[in-house]
Amino acid sequence: MSRILIVEDEETIADLERDYLELSGFEVEVANDGETGLEKALTDQFDLVILDLMLPGVDGFEICREVRQKKNTPIIMVSAKKDDIDKIRGLGLGADDYMTKPFSPSELVARVKAHLARYERLIGSNVQTNDIIEIRGLKIDTTARRVWVNGEEKAFTTKEFDLLTFLAGHPNHVYTKDELFSEIWDMESIGDIATVTVHIKKIREKIEYDTSKPQYIETIWGVGYRFKV
Repeated sequence: MSRILIVEDEETIADLERDYLELSGFEVEVANDGETGLEKALTDQFDLVILDLMLPGVDGFEICREVRQKKNTPIIMVSAKKDDIDKIRGLGLGADDYMTKPFSPSELVARVKAHLARYERLIGSNVQTNDIIEIRGLKIDTTARRVWVNGEEKAFTTKEFDLLTFLAGHPNHVYTKDELFSEIWDMESIGDIATVTVHIKKIREKIEYDTSKPQYIETIWGVGYRFKV
């Protein structure tokens, strides 16, 4: 089921849009101010964003700019402003479409479906299927180098990601710190295997519910580490 984010400060309009989209089979979340909308758009996984232009806190232009810097999620910008300059600016910032209020909810649903279909075709024709590792709420996209924990994306450094991916890709295998160090780090870091411990600690802080009782990366005392499945 595709997930849609509506960022709209007029609750009656947001509710109407949500009702029509949910009746069409979409999962919908609503944010009624710019700051909440920006946070949701950047941290959660949505298949499309419906973005009002005039919002309290952070306006639609700024949200569009920041989202487009990090994600390719389709964005439909909506506004009561009919000036061409706003439409040109919105599309220039990376919005995929611009609708002027008032508009038919049915037309909005039709455009949502069209943009989702177009995006699916674009991804399918230009990008190979990503290699995904999914284990108990942990999702690792090894192709795009992205990690989610229960749907929330987490930021990883290059070495943290490499170490997590290596362990998750070899589940139930116990590796010593020396083996992990040799596998992940380059020749310039030889001799400092304590960095493995530091990186394991940082990874656990991002993926574990309770770092004192890790459910993913287990310490095998006197030996090393094992990724549990």
